[in-house]
Amino acid sequence: MNLSKSPISAKIDDTLAYMKERVGVETSYDVGYREVTILKKRIQLYYLTGLVDSLIVQELIKELVNMNDHETNKRKVPEIIENRLIHQQVETVKTMDEAVDQILSGLIVVFIDGERYAKVIDTRSYPGRSPEEPDTERVVRGSRDGFTENIVENTALTRRRIRDTRLRHEMLKVGERSKTDVCISYVKDIADEGLVQLIKDKINDIEIDGISMAEKTLEEYIVERNWNPFPLVRYTERPDVAASHLLEGHVLIMVDTSPSVIILPTTYFHHVQHAEEHRQVPMIGTFIRWTRFLAIFASLFLLPLWLLFVMDPSLLPKALSFIGPNEEGNVPVVIQIILGVIGIEFLRMAAIHTPTALSTAMGLIAAVLIGQIAIDVGMFSPEVILYISISAIGSYVTPSYELSVANKIANLFLVIATAVFGLIGFIISFTVFILFLASIRSIRTPYLWPFIPFNATALFNILFRVPVPFTNSRPSIVHPKNNYRQPANK
Repeated sequence: MNLSKSPISAKIDDTLAYMKERVGVETSYDVGYREVTILKKRIQLYYLTGLVDSLIVQELIKELVNMNDHETNKRKVPEIIENRLIHQQVETVKTMDEAVDQILSGLIVVFIDGERYAKVIDTRSYPGRSPEEPDTERVVRGSRDGFTENIVENTALTRRRIRDTRLRHEMLKVGERSKTDVCISYVKDIADEGLVQLIKDKINDIEIDGISMAEKTLEEYIVERNWNPFPLVRYTERPDVAASHLLEGHVLIMVDTSPSVIILPTTYFHHVQHAEEHRQVPMIGTFIRWTRFLAIFASLFLLPLWLLFVMDPSLLPKALSFIGPNEEGNVPVVIQIILGVIGIEFLRMAAIHTPTALSTAMGLIAAVLIGQIAIDVGMFSPEVILYISISAIGSYVTPSYELSVANKIANLFLVIATAVFGLIGFIISFTVFILFLASIRSIRTPYLWPFIPFNATALFNILFRVPVPFTNSRPSIVHPKNNYRQPANK
């Protein structure tokens, strides 16, 4: 018989032997085990010392031991014990596999001699940090809390913003060895049932030892990426952003040990949105949004377009004839651009791995020693440095880090095609780029919606930050069951 699916034995010695073999009781120091005798009946408690609140364990044992002084009916020991389990969440399991899973998840499991079931008490107290504002999604005004590595806290932060009885947090486990908690969150009467079931099926079909990289590993199983560099899911660490998408009809996926929440489905334009736009008045929000669009456009097309004008100055009107290097450099312009883009990536990676105390020194080295000397020796022209810097700033303005890196790859593709084939190369590479984006699907969702396929109302809402009282409908791309966000005007 498969031990992992075996029922709980009525003999408590069999349970102890099983736990020693399967979990490592008395071998692994963090597997807690305690046996007490209640009215001549043996009771065993199992837990992980690092994932439970030790004070609750002590109170629980004290409450059980005190039964010897206040109870006399030996026949009703199981019922009395169940009444004495002082916690709000107590469940019953009937197989050893369920019991072991609960222990490894941070719960306390109580076995009673002579009974073929066990009681599970949820006293999880995961180690972690307190909610704080995410570094990548800061706002001038707005909430300063953010998701943490604790999945219980993350569901609570979402529930705090949506106190709807129809909000669902369904817990699954992924990984044969890691048994990582994965929560699927959605609003029952808004989210499309087919979308929710599709995501559940994809998660349940995952066969892997563990997902130590948490949400990133899960993403690669859910979406069919292959070698596509563009992000097919959106990540957020802000509970207000997550709650807003839930009310639109999206589905959230939370993975324990990760502060990043996955939003499904998403399009290209979801990755260029930021909470700051909705924390300002509509006019200011629209201005911020258009400025961001301009920066993203520059990160993609500024370098290949400038290279095209350098290669063929006749394309420039006379008023812009000053564009282009005044002197021929020692290195071809296209090589300068490629080296500059790669150099920016060197600096970005160095900034990630450089301790904060040394980051200022690294910036001075990059700006003064490398940049200025490269210009003085004739390796780079000042104008190349200017446009590479503008393009780099545009990539940093992009709210989604994953999209900014993908845009850099597309930028290099456009630069190389323009350098090799000139104007024809620029036109063809630009067309291929748009067609490639239009061919992408994220959970059966067109990536360029509402531009392709065209939806005028949705596109207007993307280009302009519409006042909230006028946004009465949910995005049709998620196929919400309830399309209206507000009651119709009387």
